Amino acid sequence: MKQEISFKTVSVIGLGYIGLPTAAVIASRGINVIGVDVNQHAVDTINNGCIHIVEPDLDIVVRGVVSTGNLKATTKPEPAEAFMVAVPTPFKHSEDGSHKPNLDYIKSAAQAIAPVLEKGNLVILESTSPVGATEKLAAWLAEARPDLSFPQDKGDSADIKVAHCPERVLPGYVLQELVSNDRVIGGMSKACSEKAVELYQTFVRGECIITNSRTAEMAKLTENSFRDVNIAFANELSVICDKLKINVWELIKLANRHPRVNILNPGPGVGGHCIAVDPWFIVDSCPEEAKIIKQARLTNDAKPHYVVNKITEAADQFKKPVIACLGLAFKADIDDLRESPALQIVEELAKSDVGQIMVVEPNINDSEMPETLIQSEVELVTLESALEKANVVVVLVDHKEFKSADRVQFAAKVVIDSRGVL
Repeated sequence: MKQEISFKTVSVIGLGYIGLPTAAVIASRGINVIGVDVNQHAVDTINNGCIHIVEPDLDIVVRGVVSTGNLKATTKPEPAEAFMVAVPTPFKHSEDGSHKPNLDYIKSAAQAIAPVLEKGNLVILESTSPVGATEKLAAWLAEARPDLSFPQDKGDSADIKVAHCPERVLPGYVLQELVSNDRVIGGMSKACSEKAVELYQTFVRGECIITNSRTAEMAKLTENSFRDVNIAFANELSVICDKLKINVWELIKLANRHPRVNILNPGPGVGGHCIAVDPWFIVDSCPEEAKIIKQARLTNDAKPHYVVNKITEAADQFKKPVIACLGLAFKADIDDLRESPALQIVEELAKSDVGQIMVVEPNINDSEMPETLIQSEVELVTLESALEKANVVVVLVDHKEFKSADRVQFAAKVVIDSRGVL
């Protein structure tokens, strides 16, 4: 006999790359979902059954759940039985060069949902956060609602249950991985964890593994820091090979034939809202101890500058350099430019006045071009136009369009391939 779903209404705060797919998947299970976002354009787009981000098949799911009435978007929170907070958690650049977590969006979300909280509600922080952020969220909620009890004071018997469950999905595969991936669920009490598991089991086929909120927060940071350290090794290796005139791509293929070696591919840096950000949360919390994690971040942050220098050297060969930069997104086949090393490289080139610069980014249109590039008169062009006009071609992202391009078109160009596409 099918168990009755105890959650009739769920609210998702933040309708971006994680929040909107999560809201859509939950709504597809027959649960009423109220999506909340401060962006009126995003709200209007979703209520029209469309999407404002690029993610395969998401448009189909959103159209379906909006048409059935299971998903609606609004700018102001409404009462629900569970609230899932999926807002950005960037970092602040400090004057001393450190990177401090910015929890302003989480605090704003807490202040927004606090007035509509009711006894028995569940609040889950999904945003990737520094250790202790879930406790801060609970403290902000308690400050705004002294009439309700919270787990930091009442434990299992608290009126409001609070937990952390970090997202662990790969852009381009979000819909599949939201359902199939295991989830680490850290409640501020045993009852908080159990309530959160009950919600996730309505749409997750993977295992829901219970821990405490601090360990759940650290788990996500650890996953991304592990990847960052391994990418830093590959990026450092690519610079060494460049100096020693060795093909790093061939070298890695050979080294990876060892049964216990699995070196990742280097690139122009590390981007996205996770790997380029999360390790700094660990460094900020334990600056004296997180030596390898910090050095990996510095190594990966330095790679875009190295690529810019390579491009500048190539451009010096021409009286009138025309540079085509292939890709702006932080990874292949998506439109996400957050913390993108490719974007950073193009911005640096534009500032240096090294020559005429054009970009090819098949996943965005002219209206989505970053303002910094528009002001620098960087032109968004097709791949065909770029290869026709440029004398220097720089591969910054391994989009499928670049992988399938005719190699003959690159033959007469000076090519800098930071992704091993060619």
